[in-house]
Amino acid sequence: MEAMNRHRSLYKGTTPPWKETYRKRCVDRLRNSRSRLLERYRQMGDGPRCPSATGSIMVQEVMEEEWSALQSEDRALPSLWGAKGLGQMFGAMKEYDELAVLEEIQRELMSQELAMIGEYERNQQFEEQYISSIVEGMEEDAIRIICPMCHSKNLTINSHFVSCPCGLYINTKQCNMTPEVMQNLLELRVSEHLEGCVHNPVFSMAADTDTSTNLMISCQACDYLAIVL
Repeated sequence: MEAMNRHRSLYKGTTPPWKETYRKRCVDRLRNSRSRLLERYRQMGDGPRCPSATGSIMVQEVMEEEWSALQSEDRALPSLWGAKGLGQMFGAMKEYDELAVLEEIQRELMSQELAMIGEYERNQQFEEQYISSIVEGMEEDAIRIICPMCHSKNLTINSHFVSCPCGLYINTKQCNMTPEVMQNLLELRVSEHLEGCVHNPVFSMAADTDTSTNLMISCQACDYLAIVL
């Protein structure tokens, strides 16, 4: 208590000489701990974002560590942290001018902590929007083939089958089918028919075997008939 009284009488009514050194060290430590801060923030997930008594993620830890470091260099500084951390320190200093200084530094650190988290959130949002735009672009660039039978639905095309909700279904396990291949087959047969006829052909399914079907193109006007797939 005597040491505390001497400390108080030295600096009462004035700015403590350790203020700027302590403030700068705290700011630097917080900035250098950005990766650790954001990792803790990410680990919180959907839970409470500010679990500490000070309403922050790392401010209390930074202030405690830097005060201990400063005190080890200046034994005149009191040991103010206890088992309850920053709250106990503030309680011990409530009658001293240093309290206002510590609260000022704490507010500055909390503001910087929130700024780093805000920047991280904005970057995350930008990345999500960027990835989303790429996916949308890929979807827009993907080949969509309208079903030649119903003329309303897009075909589902993969290495196993070509299908449409209208009932079209062709087994393609032996064809190495892709949307590009399907598009080329359709364009080939349509172009082939148009070389000798101006009428519109029709598409239909025809049984090849008991378990297999073909997609056919035909024209009643010119008697054109061919297998598409």
